[in-house]
Amino acid sequence: MVKKKLVVMAASAALVASTVAGGTALAAQRGSGSSAAGAQAAVAQAPAATQVSYTPPPIKWSKCASESLQARKAKCGYLVVPLDYAKPKGTKIRLAVSRVAHTVKQADYQGIMLVNPGGPGGSGLTLSSLGQYVPDNAGDAYDWIGFDPRGVGSSKPALTCNGNYTSYDRPKYVPKTSKGEKIWLKRSKGYAQACAKAGGALLDNLKTTDNVKDMDVIRKALGQKQLNFYGFSYGSYLGQVYATQYPTRVRRMVLDGVVDPRDVWYQANLNQDVAFDKNMDVFFAWVAKNNATYKLGKTGAAVKKEYYKQLHRLDKKAAGGKIGGDEWTDIFLSAGYYVFGWEDVADAFAGWVHDGDWKTLKAMWDDSNPQGKGADNGYAMYLATQCTDVQWPKSWAKWKKDNTRVNAKAPFETWANAWFNAPCISWKGDVGKPVKVNGAKAPAILLIAETKDAATPYAGALEVRSRFPKSVLVEGVNGTTHAGSLNGVACTDDTVASYLKDGTLPKRVSGRKSDKQCDPVPQPKPTASSKQSKASTEHAA
Repeated sequence: MVKKKLVVMAASAALVASTVAGGTALAAQRGSGSSAAGAQAAVAQAPAATQVSYTPPPIKWSKCASESLQARKAKCGYLVVPLDYAKPKGTKIRLAVSRVAHTVKQADYQGIMLVNPGGPGGSGLTLSSLGQYVPDNAGDAYDWIGFDPRGVGSSKPALTCNGNYTSYDRPKYVPKTSKGEKIWLKRSKGYAQACAKAGGALLDNLKTTDNVKDMDVIRKALGQKQLNFYGFSYGSYLGQVYATQYPTRVRRMVLDGVVDPRDVWYQANLNQDVAFDKNMDVFFAWVAKNNATYKLGKTGAAVKKEYYKQLHRLDKKAAGGKIGGDEWTDIFLSAGYYVFGWEDVADAFAGWVHDGDWKTLKAMWDDSNPQGKGADNGYAMYLATQCTDVQWPKSWAKWKKDNTRVNAKAPFETWANAWFNAPCISWKGDVGKPVKVNGAKAPAILLIAETKDAATPYAGALEVRSRFPKSVLVEGVNGTTHAGSLNGVACTDDTVASYLKDGTLPKRVSGRKSDKQCDPVPQPKPTASSKQSKASTEHAA
């Protein structure tokens, strides 16, 4: 699904994530473990048909380890769940959970709001802080619940296979020869084997359906008959599956950056490749529009030509012996995801072309591609879920044919994405079948998508709208940002606030289209840095 940037861009830089979704902090908890346990017991006395039968022990809340969470006076704890829900009395694992309490009087309390940042593989522990960014204080009536899904982040165990798999100056993404192809296939198989050794039985129980069961157990542990949910990116798919399997347990849902349930997951990645290529053209045109700052070309085509010129140059000789063509591609990928950070990417582009500054490139790449023990947790968990949600093609010949075809029209990311997912060819772990998403029995939910979202193309939002007949879709018209709600676009954010406040949604219109149109997250307006000014002067001379 979402590669490299397992992300939520939520309401300010405080909630920006890179590679493995991150965030900020939390505020105070509501109640105590004992009161939650009492409510939980009441729920357990009369279990509904549409809930997980397992009854968890109470969460023991305590001070959070994270300083940012402490600053928000958050409480953290662990939820004990079965490794395998088919064996509820068997091995247990622990999910890291955080809680920010509602601040309204009890009569106005609206329940728990689980938050997931996407990925799969993204850490959501700190996203219980999201409520403070909802306009009109509409988030104050909820207990916001952040959590690290099974295998992720602070949850125990957390899957890690090879923290140095992402290394500098890797083999060229685009396999020009059979030798280059075999090198990548060997690397990919080796990573899958490392994960099989590290993960063991855990790999059999990391599907979307396992995470959905965990969501329902969080609900039970907190003594709630229903849950509210805010899901970004892959989190939107969690919401779809939860609402399909437990429709009576859903109160309100906001799904931003909507996954297409028809394409889980092989086809989804091929669709992404085409969409990313188009978004990079939008970025290149923006750089050209600001040529006075960057001096990289007066047209998008010229900037694009310069981009590929440098890619080929770095393929031949890595800058500083570290930043080769692959790393160059990775650095620019964020520009296809969102407008956030366009200035940084363009600065680095200009700095390299005009000054030979490769250290800025390295710093940017390092920021999104950490190395060392445990650094691959997000990537490992991305694969662990996607590779077992559904059977991927086992024939490399099919992968090669499909990616060669797509690469011919969309060369920016196609082969990078192929190799990112290639461990799925030989991944260990029991493979399931995707849930047939059906929201016919679900309540009214809010969908949000920008027209040119590359990570979760807009067609998916339209498809999910058709499957949830009470849903309403807000479109950020012609925007290229992925999962960008609560970032200051009043039209979108006020719609979220109204919905969370009292359930109000825009009127649903007829036809396969959005129900409300808003401005997208705006493109930035750059100012020339001193480095840019110096480089531009020297280049002009």
